[in-house]
Amino acid sequence: MVTMFLKSMLFPLIFALALAPRSQGVSQSQTQPSLSTTFNEIKYHGGPLLTKPNSINIYLIWYGAFSRNDRSSTTDFFASFNPSKGLVPHQEPTVATWWKTIQTYKDKSGNSVSSTVKLVKQIGDIYSLGKNIKRAQIANYVKHKIETKVLPFDSNGIYLVLTSRDVIVERFCMGSCGFHDNIVVSTKRTRLVYAHIGDPLVQCPGLCAWPYSLPAYGPPGQQALVAPNGVGADGMVMNIATIIAGATTNPFKNGYFQGDPLAPLEAVTACPGIFGEGAYSGYPGNLMVDKVSKASYNAYGANGRKFLLPAIWELTSSKCKVIH
Repeated sequence: MVTMFLKSMLFPLIFALALAPRSQGVSQSQTQPSLSTTFNEIKYHGGPLLTKPNSINIYLIWYGAFSRNDRSSTTDFFASFNPSKGLVPHQEPTVATWWKTIQTYKDKSGNSVSSTVKLVKQIGDIYSLGKNIKRAQIANYVKHKIETKVLPFDSNGIYLVLTSRDVIVERFCMGSCGFHDNIVVSTKRTRLVYAHIGDPLVQCPGLCAWPYSLPAYGPPGQQALVAPNGVGADGMVMNIATIIAGATTNPFKNGYFQGDPLAPLEAVTACPGIFGEGAYSGYPGNLMVDKVSKASYNAYGANGRKFLLPAIWELTSSKCKVIH
């Protein structure tokens, strides 16, 4: 979707895209805002959000072969939304802290986005669709899982398909680190939200796992940061965070976004490449660093995990808000 031209232009373009996957898998702004800019104003377009009072329920499909570390990093990320799940008391900021900014997004009735995210069910699949998949196949695949009752029907759920590093998905790594969309199950009239995120370790770590991996063409002297859970695992978590933020605040393309509804800037994708205070193009901002592993992060999670979570567009201040 994004045409990359002239090596001299490639580095800033990639950093503008890095860690800001297209929520609908289409083009978005190539300009990286500072923490004080207001030109990417997120507006509400009147549509429904995922606002049920209990939680946003995640139904996770592991498609392909994943390592134990990849699986545990992701499940620990979802467990981190619940402060009672293995988090060290008084250790801030946490994943739940990060989500509080998303809760400020409200529908036309004044209902806030659901207060937490919960991993309800996970299943595995060893390449039933092969290793080269179209986006339309993912939609039909999720519909089939629901219609055959492998996964429950849940109007406040997100059906999340994660593909392993050896699976090629249409448009993945072509300016896109993941996407969300919606489907209508034949037995119901309610639309459901589904999403895809791939493991970027082999195919495009410089795009979808930045700043833990650098683009092939960049200025000399740049160094990748150390990933607390591994480059592929942390790349997936950052992109999962981005996608679920967009899927909850703009689930049906008529919620919160800026620009064309088919190429929207959403709650996180309006803040590409921003993770800490002082961020600018090519620099993720000031982050915490583990004294032993030297890994960089900005949030604490369950079971001693450390994560790097992207900035969220804050509606009240019209700025990109980083977790702190």
